[in-house]
Amino acid sequence: MEMTNVKKEREIAGRGLIDCVFSWSLRDVLNNKLYKHEVSKIPNTFLSVSEYKKSFILPLLEETHADLSSSMATISGAPSCEILSVKRISKGSKDFHYAVVLKRSSDKVRDAGTYNEPQSRDIIAITSVRPKRASDLERGQMSYVIALVQSVKEDLATLRLLTSKPISVVEYNKKGSKSGTLFAVNLINLTTNIRIWEALKPDMKEQNINVIQRVLQPNFVDVENCDMCRRLSKEKRNAEYSNMMARIRSSELNESQEAAVLSCINTKECRHQNSVKLIWGPPGTGKTKTVGFLLHSLLKRKCRTLTCAPTNTAVLEVTERLLKKVEEESFEYNTYGLGDIVLFGHGERLKIVDHDDLLDVFLDYRVDRLEECFVSSSSWKVNLVSMISLLKKPGKQYRLYLNNRQRHEYEEEKKKNEVSDNGEDTNKNQSEEIRYKSSKDRKGKKERKKLIAQSLNENKGKKKVEGMLSLKEKKQPQNEEEKNKKCDDPLTFEEFIKRKFNCIEKRLVLYVTDLYTHLPTFIISLEIAKTMATALESLKSFRTLLDKEVLSSGEPDGCFRKLSFARKNCLNVLKSLPQQFPIPEFSGREEIKQFCLKNACLIFCTISSSAKLYTKEMTPFELLVIDEAAQLKECESTIPLQLPGVRHAILIGDERQLPAMVKSKISEEAEFGRSLFERLALLGHKKHLLNVQHRMHPSISLFPNGEFYKNQISDGQNVKGKSYNRRFLHERMYGSYSFINVAHGKEEFDNKYSLKNMVEVAVISEIIARLYKECIETKKKVRVGVISPYKAQVYEIQEKVKIYRNDDNGDFTIIVRSVDGFQGGEEDVIIISTVRSNEKGSVGFLSDHKRMNVGLTRARHCLWILGNAETLMRSGSIWLKLVVDAKNRKCFHNAEEDKNLTHAITVALATSST
Repeated sequence: MEMTNVKKEREIAGRGLIDCVFSWSLRDVLNNKLYKHEVSKIPNTFLSVSEYKKSFILPLLEETHADLSSSMATISGAPSCEILSVKRISKGSKDFHYAVVLKRSSDKVRDAGTYNEPQSRDIIAITSVRPKRASDLERGQMSYVIALVQSVKEDLATLRLLTSKPISVVEYNKKGSKSGTLFAVNLINLTTNIRIWEALKPDMKEQNINVIQRVLQPNFVDVENCDMCRRLSKEKRNAEYSNMMARIRSSELNESQEAAVLSCINTKECRHQNSVKLIWGPPGTGKTKTVGFLLHSLLKRKCRTLTCAPTNTAVLEVTERLLKKVEEESFEYNTYGLGDIVLFGHGERLKIVDHDDLLDVFLDYRVDRLEECFVSSSSWKVNLVSMISLLKKPGKQYRLYLNNRQRHEYEEEKKKNEVSDNGEDTNKNQSEEIRYKSSKDRKGKKERKKLIAQSLNENKGKKKVEGMLSLKEKKQPQNEEEKNKKCDDPLTFEEFIKRKFNCIEKRLVLYVTDLYTHLPTFIISLEIAKTMATALESLKSFRTLLDKEVLSSGEPDGCFRKLSFARKNCLNVLKSLPQQFPIPEFSGREEIKQFCLKNACLIFCTISSSAKLYTKEMTPFELLVIDEAAQLKECESTIPLQLPGVRHAILIGDERQLPAMVKSKISEEAEFGRSLFERLALLGHKKHLLNVQHRMHPSISLFPNGEFYKNQISDGQNVKGKSYNRRFLHERMYGSYSFINVAHGKEEFDNKYSLKNMVEVAVISEIIARLYKECIETKKKVRVGVISPYKAQVYEIQEKVKIYRNDDNGDFTIIVRSVDGFQGGEEDVIIISTVRSNEKGSVGFLSDHKRMNVGLTRARHCLWILGNAETLMRSGSIWLKLVVDAKNRKCFHNAEEDKNLTHAITVALATSST
């Protein structure tokens, strides 16, 4: 028994990291120098895989420590929940495992967003007080206990915990407790850090270190120059190249995009060495478009590829781009072929309800549909056989219906008379038990249906509505005619035949669509998909004839005599359809999920979620594509890089934009936030530059192109045209590119120590009001983005302009975000609020080149930068260059040139002085 428990303890993922977290005292957590002398700078090159992995361990530990410390510092706002009971489990184990039941918050509270449902791998504090500050954790009747949430039951109220030490109240029950109340306080979630920790293990199971070995000390041998590849027969390569090049040249890709795609496809073909490719995509150069085209090319070549990105938003964007390309070029028949594509992840975090166009490739939805096709009591096979039987022997089917109805009435009467001694129904306990056993699975299914139904309520996707209706049919009587069991009179022969036919036909229509949409193409051929569609057309034609026919019960099996040709045609087509497909025997959802993941050609997920693909049964991948690779910590990229089978990795990004977020200053100085993309670029690895930008008006792209990209980027023809020179306000100040000097602003801290400048807020509010008025009067659509590097400023601007954000007028859209929140976004007009206004020329992280690059490259038609010119010039930073450049280009304006802005400034100054 002890050996079993020890084995289980070793199987806890991230155990080393968890033990470190458990070992920290409150004093350790709050000590921001705990690992200062232990964390070393991550090198640029490495001698071995072991050294490579080890270099990330302490920075990861320090980052986890900083995350927990930050949570402790703001613990008064941390989500907390009252505990109803605590019970020790697995008492034979050396670990401390508990089953904890939480008090459920009301639906109203959850809907209001003030309640955080517990998640697996949350770190929580068990405490006897609701803490207002970190020191409160050690007060009260019981010192706090740190715990890891190992699992959460479907009811979201019962947790299995692994704790750092015993909970002093061994058997706690709120109702009978005399020792006060216990609370669970959410601190941080360790999911991603645990997955990184597991990927950094030197003895990681199923690891594939081939690609990692290539990035230790890159020698930059280009796969395109592989000697073995050059020896391939010229005839074969020429045939492949001619087809591929014809497709590429007929596309809308520019030369640099074509070169990048061709290089990646050449890489895919090489089976003699491993490699990493870099595609460098500066702002507006069509990075996502290029990736979409590349993935579509890989799909056509049946190359099993995993595509990852750091965030759910980025994953959705690249998936949507691929599907758009597939819809434009690939659909030979309706949605046939989508079964080769899978998007997987947490539906709520993906916000899949807002992306109805992605439902057909979303894993949870696919599993629902295939479960109904193959596992339900009313499966594809059952309905196909039923339809054939109905057309062959309608009289026999009617007699079965009458017999079943008679037997049902007998059983109902018998049930009424079967009463136990205490007067209860003898079947009650049994039925209750059945209901209990299936409740968990049913509840999970309800949640998925509810999630999908939310999007359907917004009138998105007629086909999905039909699909959801079919899901609900499982709870309906299997046969339409059964609805009439309680009627006094049975259905007539004609009523039965027509209703039965219509009922089965409806299900077959849904199942056919589901089968050719959700099964991989190697399981269901295009010919079978088309035959299925032909069968549906035959049934539709037969139904039209059937509706007009009067059927006689006198000769039931000969009732279709007048429809013999149509009936024979239907039967022949139906009999040609496969009742079964070459797939495993599914016993539940998990088997279907693994089947979909194993057999897909293209899989999309976040970098962190790719950890779920480490299963023994998983089909190896050939290629790994990482989008937004420069926003990813290098240690995190080790999760997918080691997946079995991966031979080549393609990284797409721009290291001159914002990197991954790092909370710890110690880890940041150790280069923990640096990406593999950036490290390889730093070492001189070849990058395929996408060198034509199609987003910004030339006057907007001019400064960032020269400052950040050494004028390597050209403006596309689309942005050079006259139609791209749009004016939204008439004054000269509001041209395509302007620096608007707000000289009398005042920077100040809010209560969370973030900076704001209320004069700039007032100026922006006035500009937005003018834009909104102009939009209404001219009926021109305009999308406006307001960017500021400071959270306090973002909040103040949001409050000022929310009347326009909530307006029903769909022509005017405004988004206010931080620089980090705008990375990857673009709008017609961008207004930047720099906030800083002081005599010293102090600008803080405003001088960060990457942050500045992101802010300056979001606008399509107009970019208006607000700031105190004197402060920015005194900083001696890159902002000095920007202000001087604006003056030289006659794009510099004082806010006082606009009378309305002058008035707004005066009012703001008067308000701040009172």
